Amino acid sequence: MRRQAGFSLLEVLVAFSIMALALGALYQAAGGSVRGAAEAERVTRAAVTAESLLALFDSVPPEGIRDAGLSPDGFAWEIASEPAVAPTDAPQAWVLHRILVVVRWRDRDVDRQFRLVSLLPERRAMQ
Repeated sequence: MRRQAGFSLLEVLVAFSIMALALGALYQAAGGSVRGAAEAERVTRAAVTAESLLALFDSVPPEGIRDAGLSPDGFAWEIASEPAVAPTDAPQAWVLHRILVVVRWRDRDVDRQFRLVSLLPERRAMQ
């Protein structure tokens, strides 16, 4: 009697199992890359929002800055200032303010934030 060439049912099941495991690992790796790229894009947008808010001011009024809002792309933001260097008695001394910009968003049920800190001079009164 001649034996037929081919694969047994067990060999086919093992091959399909190995293929399923390999495809699952590949799918998980690709999904992680997409999630990472999306998160990096959101952090970049938050940084650009913070830098744009900071760029609105070239100096700080004597009463300081305090404002908050929501950007068109869904980021909640706050900007606030506080004196960073105590004024001296010297008439030409610059008073510096510490500016803090905080941009918040929610990502996969986790609250995220981007903080930007800078120093700006106080606006001098016109003489």
